Amino acid sequence: MGWLDRLSEGLARTRERFSEQLNVILDRSPALDDGFWDDLEETLITTDFGAPAALDIIERLQDSAQRLALPNAHAVLDRLGETIAGMFATADEDLFAIDPVCVLFVGINGSGKTTTVGKLAAEGVGRGRKVLLGSADTFRAAAIEQLDIWAERAGVEVIKRERGADPASVSFDVIEKAEAQGVNLVLIDTAGRLHTSDDLMRELSKVVSVSRKRAGEWLPVKTVLVIDATTGQNGLAQAREFHAKLDLDGVIITKLDGTAKGGIAVAISHELRIPVVRIGVGEHIEDLKPFDALEFANALIDNTGN
Repeated sequence: MGWLDRLSEGLARTRERFSEQLNVILDRSPALDDGFWDDLEETLITTDFGAPAALDIIERLQDSAQRLALPNAHAVLDRLGETIAGMFATADEDLFAIDPVCVLFVGINGSGKTTTVGKLAAEGVGRGRKVLLGSADTFRAAAIEQLDIWAERAGVEVIKRERGADPASVSFDVIEKAEAQGVNLVLIDTAGRLHTSDDLMRELSKVVSVSRKRAGEWLPVKTVLVIDATTGQNGLAQAREFHAKLDLDGVIITKLDGTAKGGIAVAISHELRIPVVRIGVGEHIEDLKPFDALEFANALIDNTGN
């Protein structure tokens, strides 16, 4: 199964929910009246696009309808995919293609953070990168063990310390070793607790600060949030908090295959102007891929051309 098929299959639950509501709108009337626009906005909001993104999509579609003299709702919905794609913040380059780069992964427990680090390590090795992992989640023994398994699969080294050690010191050690060994892709897993925890945010801020200070000019340090799509609007609340405290460089959306809330990717990227750098639609390594806004939008509204 190719990536577009896996993406379409992964977004099936979101697409079905979205399509059902669009069909109700079209069955009511194809006219471009106030009822159509109100119903479409409500559909976007209830599919977790969030109110700001939903309103922006409606305004852009209304502008297109007037400017292009679109005749009915069908013609408007034909433009929905490209309009949704235009909601996403864009990145100048793939964070994981920067050479060299250090990426710190943040997020709450259960978001798929450690698994994502492991998958990206394997991807990096496949691209010929020299990869080094850091286990800065020193409070959860399972996270250290899980990262060890992924490191073994990818054939890369993981730097870790005893449980309860200072996470910032782990990051320092990782970057020091990366410099000594000429590593060009450093991936560091951090602790994941509730985004409302002041202690966690102070800890993560210290990890980011220490990492950047040790890296100096030779190694850019990026911070990426991993969000579980099944959390819906709570995921947006998480993203707001992490971004406010850490100034995120990107977001990875996981578990899109297990939810009807795929619109949350739009909500986060649009509201916070953070690029989505990867999306995950399954457990396998090949189910985590670079994000393409138009691919995603077309899969979301069943406009893949399959």
